[in-house]
Amino acid sequence: MLRSIIMLVFVIVSLFGCKDQKEESKSIKPFITTDKVGFDSDDPAIWINYQNPSLSLVIGTDKGGESGEGGLYVFDLDGKIDTSKTVRLQRPNNVDVAYGLKMADRMTDIAVCTERNTNKIRVFSLPDMLAIDGGGIEVFVDDTLRSPMGIALFTDLKTNNIYAMVGRKTGPKTGYIYQYLLSTDNSNTVKGQLVRKFGNFSGLKEVEAIVVDNELGYLYCSDEGVGVRKYYAHPDSNNIELALFATNDVSEDHEGLSIYKANDGTGYIILSDQQSDQFLIYPREGSKENKHQHQLIKTIKTNTDESDGSDVTNIPLNDAFRNGLFVAMSTDGTFQYYRWEDLADKDLFLAPAGIKMK
Repeated sequence: MLRSIIMLVFVIVSLFGCKDQKEESKSIKPFITTDKVGFDSDDPAIWINYQNPSLSLVIGTDKGGESGEGGLYVFDLDGKIDTSKTVRLQRPNNVDVAYGLKMADRMTDIAVCTERNTNKIRVFSLPDMLAIDGGGIEVFVDDTLRSPMGIALFTDLKTNNIYAMVGRKTGPKTGYIYQYLLSTDNSNTVKGQLVRKFGNFSGLKEVEAIVVDNELGYLYCSDEGVGVRKYYAHPDSNNIELALFATNDVSEDHEGLSIYKANDGTGYIILSDQQSDQFLIYPREGSKENKHQHQLIKTIKTNTDESDGSDVTNIPLNDAFRNGLFVAMSTDGTFQYYRWEDLADKDLFLAPAGIKMK
């Protein structure tokens, strides 16, 4: 009898062990994991070097320790930190990049991040990471609820005007996001002009993750614990909420957002299901019946730990990332690089190589 009980226990343990191993095998491993930042990694942005894509960079935020002493870190495509370009800041949260800001004497690409402890956004030229903002642009100056967190850059492809869409730690239930036109003066210093307030907020947690689709003209933001909200990005548009989706797909917090683009207006919206360590995939173009209807296509389990932010490109960068690169933050202080073909598998398409998307 005792021997039978022991054998039964062994069989049960073996079955559960096999199940765990099987589930673990479903998790996609990163192709490269970056060097660790100093304290607390949070959000990445990919800068494409269109002259030489193999020299493209990943810019990642480090929120810092208890004192808030963090920074912007610059990584190469091997995941190595370029210490000469690291910028020290007071609790930077999110970062985004844009191409071709008009300056007095040249056009330059920029990286823009929020600096929560100073209530500013910071602007740096790329790829040299030189500050060109005169010490920072103050945001939410007309409100007591400040603490900027989320940011996305929108380029109006008709005028080439660049706008910063800025969210915050907490805020009102309407007008949560402020939109600033970025421009430069004769000294090549970037200024910010408030042109719009928009965006709903549930009041439950916060709206941090923001992403903009330049080509289709939409902004998406994650209202944590509620869903993803969609609006027009252009400052002259109405402020009507076009969609609220992913309301029942996430276990707890809706977090990082990124958009994988094809040149025909199709592609994918990628949402971090933070506590489940997975990413949810939605159609960029909506459904055939309604372009603002975004229903879950697929769930991708990754090796990230509670990922806050991500970015993605379909541009072929080098031999390792021939079909583009997906970058996601992990709470161990790193950013993880994934090859798009490893995520796409046979269920998601690969956009044609070499398309220039901003």
